[in-house]
Amino acid sequence: MRAADMFRRGKRQADVAEALGISAETASEWHRLWRGGGREALAGAGRAGRLARITNEQLAEVEAALVRGPRANGFSTELWTLARVADVIETVTAVGYSQTQTWTILRRRLGWTRQRPARRAKERDDAAIATWVKHEWPCIKKAPGAGAPGSSSRTKAGSASSPR
Repeated sequence: MRAADMFRRGKRQADVAEALGISAETASEWHRLWRGGGREALAGAGRAGRLARITNEQLAEVEAALVRGPRANGFSTELWTLARVADVIETVTAVGYSQTQTWTILRRRLGWTRQRPARRAKERDDAAIATWVKHEWPCIKKAPGAGAPGSSSRTKAGSASSPR
């Protein structure tokens, strides 16, 4: 058992928990058992938690389907949602998951992270924007009075909005 070997090598409980993907409480319990009876005491501990409902081979098939993209999986746009990912998992493996469980699979088993698309107009013209920033913006930025702080007070004499 890996935990017993790690404890024997002097690894901390926190290191064992992180390496094996278990909670700190479970690592503490395993360490207590190991101290009391060695490797044999941990043999009866069994697997922590439920067995996965899909195998690693099925998960590899799901990942391959996800990498192909949403349109290749029959969706109308190139945007993944948890509901869509759950549909793909169910289509590939015949095992249904909630959106929360789907997020856990993406994050923990596949190591994926949340990505948000950049919100940009389809009509965006980066070359035109660069030209505007280079030629137009300096003229606007250096407009008369642009460097001085403004005032909205009608009673302040130096105010642009005060009566003269």
